[in-house]
Parts: sequence; C-alpha cells; structure tokens
Amino acid sequence: MYFVLSKTLGTALLPINLLIELGILSLLLMATRFAAVGRKLAVTTLVLLALVAFSPIGNLLLYPLEAWDPSRGAPDGIIVLGGSIDTDLSAAHRTPVVAHAADRMLAPADLARRYPNARIVFTGGSANLVATEAREADYTAPILESLGIPKERLILERDSRNTWENAIFTKQLVTPKPGERWLLVTSAFHMPRAMGIFRKAGFDVEAYPVDWRMGGRDGLFAFTRNGADGLGKTDVAVREWIGLLAYRIMGRTGELLPGPGKD
Repeated sequence: MYFVLSKTLGTALLPINLLIELGILSLLLMATRFAAVGRKLAVTTLVLLALVAFSPIGNLLLYPLEAWDPSRGAPDGIIVLGGSIDTDLSAAHRTPVVAHAADRMLAPADLARRYPNARIVFTGGSANLVATEAREADYTAPILESLGIPKERLILERDSRNTWENAIFTKQLVTPKPGERWLLVTSAFHMPRAMGIFRKAGFDVEAYPVDWRMGGRDGLFAFTRNGADGLGKTDVAVREWIGLLAYRIMGRTGELLPGPGKD
C-alpha cells in the first residue's frame, strides 16, 4: 500500500505537480460562480511558483539533508543504491541510460580500486508503479564493469522497489557479520532516509554521500536566475522530506531526520 501511495499521492504533492494542479483548479473555478476565488487562487499559485523557482527555498530544504561526511578506512563491503538508471529508456534502447545522479555509478568504481578486497553490492529493481521486466541492476552491471569493476566482484540485488526493500533485501543477500564495515553510497540528500532505514533494518552501515546538490552555507540564501534549477531543487527536497515523514510514521526509521552517529 505504501508503495502505491508513494507513486500516486506522494507524486501529486511534489511542488511542480501541486502548482500545476492548483493552476488547473483556478481555471476551472473561473468558469463557475466561484470565479473570484479562482482568480485569487491563480494569483496565489503564480506567486508561489515564482518563490519556488527563484528564491532560496530549495537550498534551505536541501541543506539539512546533506549534513554528512564521507566514511574513511577500508570497508568489507560497499552498497550502492539504485536511482540513476531509467529502466524504461534502457529497455527501449537496449542500452543503459543514466538519467541522473551519475555519481552513484562513478563512486563505486573509485572505491573498488581503493579497496580491492571489498565486496560491491548494487541494489535496485524497478521503481515503476506498474512493474516491468526491466531491472535497474541488470543495466547497472555493464556500466560498473566498463568502469573497471570485475564481474566476479559484483553482487546484484534486482528485486527492490524502494529504499526500505533495498535495506531488507540487501541484508538478506549479504548476511553481514558482526564487526564488518559496510559503506552506503547514495545521493547526499537521500542519505538521512537511507541511513535511518538501514539502521532500522539492523544493518549497520557508514555513509558515503555523493551527488551533492549544495556547496555549503555560502550558497544557502542565494537566489537563482534559472527557474528550472529552483523548481528542481525544491522538488527533490520536498520528495525527501515527504519520504522521511512517511517512513517515520510507519516506523521504518527511528527518527525524523537521521544523522551521523545516531540510532
């Protein structure tokens, strides 16, 4: 049920989608006896659009999500979360298509060279509401191999649909032993939710954030001249905050904003 809600209600509440929905509603109201309400809603929607697109709202929402430092020291294993590959486009063109967060593909290659004895695990199936045979792990493996990771070092988990299943299925797959050190590679803004879920699942991992969206406090209150950038940042941040809240309510994380060294 959660998976369905996350792909429907969760998507509808994202800023870009919500503003479009409010704009359509305002137009519909203008054609009725509530035209005055419709005009006010249209103006409000336009103001909100401008704020989300050009103000530092996205920066302010992203910054607390990215408060992580990369782990140090030789690990026993490296876990890479999916989210970079567009499985539908990859299946259509019969070749891996990296849609975003390419750092999630590049970091494991570097880590594999630095730590030749570490196991490399990629976890990611299909996040589509309507499941298909296309699995992200299947298209990621050739990329990682082309970047120098031998096929025999790769462990693929191809059934998970979300971060909760990433944690549960990966733990079942690798059965980590007490005292082992595992690095978790994912986007910095996604790290709080991922760490909270892995901890709740009883899999002790250390953060190795990549795909940063913020450079630090210096740009925290900066306005943008490109509205698409502002909308994109806000969308990413709101998606994560919705996910954090939902997982906390469901008891899949131990706190609303998991951080380094917390339970």
